[in-house]
Amino acid sequence: MKKLLILIPLIVFSCQKKETETSNFSKKDSVILTSKTEVKDSVSAIPTIETNREFDGDSIIRNVKSEQIPFRVDEEFTHENQQLIIKIQNFDRQNISGEILPENPEMNIRFNQIKLPNGDYDGPFGRGMMFKSRENGEIWLIIGKSNMASGTATGKFSIKIQ
Repeated sequence: MKKLLILIPLIVFSCQKKETETSNFSKKDSVILTSKTEVKDSVSAIPTIETNREFDGDSIIRNVKSEQIPFRVDEEFTHENQQLIIKIQNFDRQNISGEILPENPEMNIRFNQIKLPNGDYDGPFGRGMMFKSRENGEIWLIIGKSNMASGTATGKFSIKIQ
């Protein structure tokens, strides 16, 4: 009987503590949601730029100045073997990152390569890429289908560069 009298307050106390922890968790949850909304708003603030579209065979070429970063380019591939080359002139930053946002999530598209000012290439990457640059000059971002994956490589998409 004495043991029961000691256990009852302990059980009541432990139940009250769990309620407090649960209510604190809900408050933390709402803070996390607010943070994600703020990040999403800053990404959508990236301006869409219009540049001339040049064609060289299956390649669509867009010339951009480094001062225009961050930017977004909207594009469309109409046949399977097309590629987009974004030439960034006078690139003098330490890092570049990009993200491909296809209209159809099943679209087979990625950052295939980056051409550096010294003529070297690096890649392949995926739909997202981040690269540390060690030299200044013109860089090329080459976007196209992945030969290692299936799916159609045609459709509309956007490229965000930061």
